[in-house]
Amino acid sequence: MLFSTLIGVAQEKWSTKSGTITFEASVPSFEEVKAKNEQVGAILKSDGTMACLALMNGFRFKVALMEEHFNENYAESDQYPKAVLKGKIQDLDLTKLNEVPMEHMLDGSISMHGQTKNISVPVMLWKEGSGIGLSSEFLLSPGDFGIDIPSVVANKIAEEVAVSVSFKLEGS
Repeated sequence: MLFSTLIGVAQEKWSTKSGTITFEASVPSFEEVKAKNEQVGAILKSDGTMACLALMNGFRFKVALMEEHFNENYAESDQYPKAVLKGKIQDLDLTKLNEVPMEHMLDGSISMHGQTKNISVPVMLWKEGSGIGLSSEFLLSPGDFGIDIPSVVANKIAEEVAVSVSFKLEGS
């Protein structure tokens, strides 16, 4: 009986289809360059493995023309429709989670625009009702993914993009 319980725990997973990723590449004195995608899928297994999928055309900007330029000229969303994060949260012990966020490191990779970059970023995890809350903030460089910023607008877009993620994962 104990063995079957351990197998059940080892295979637990939590997921969402309504996670949020926000990115901002604004610079002072110029128009805000910020977008949000609230339809991000994510899965977390009890062993710490994690995967997230965001459709690039799901990012919404305040200015429609900026959204169009993002999809057509930078992200090239028709050719590269998604961004994928895969990794493992180090030293994850779900039995120790409570309502107080605990920091862990996520080691893995982000793939988008036909390029993959290895990452190691902090993530905060906590118990949220019957689920798990997860958030993280980190920086990415468009150049790491082969995204060229034309010189005519380069001074209006930050060299490093601030990315924040927020998920409420429910058990399944």
